Amino acid sequence: QVQLVESGGGLVQPGGSLRLSCAASASISSFNAMGWYRQAPGKQREFVALAFRDSRINIADSVKGRFTISRDGAKNTVYLHMNGLKLEDTAVYYCNASPGSTADYWGQGTQVTVSS
Repeated sequence: QVQLVESGGGLVQPGGSLRLSCAASASISSFNAMGWYRQAPGKQREFVALAFRDSRINIADSVKGRFTISRDGAKNTVYLHMNGLKLEDTAVYYCNASPGSTADYWGQGTQVTVSS
């Protein structure tokens, strides 16, 4: 069973920055894609960013230009770099790992709160 452990969430003022980390218990090269989703109170979980094994990257339009995603194979870790944070970015952020042929894995989530 693969485990994904997120860290780096917290409270930040509007315009601030955070970096989320997702450490996997398996080699991230074994996954077709790894990325991030988020869920705000009262809303459905939504896609944020994905990094594919072939180096392609997808970023949601709502965060494009502010958020980036990167992978470190040596550390089996995926990062979400968040800049220019807005109030509407407040959510629980979940790490996702997609093997491609079997069910996805999910982390437990990390809270990001943007507030003045």
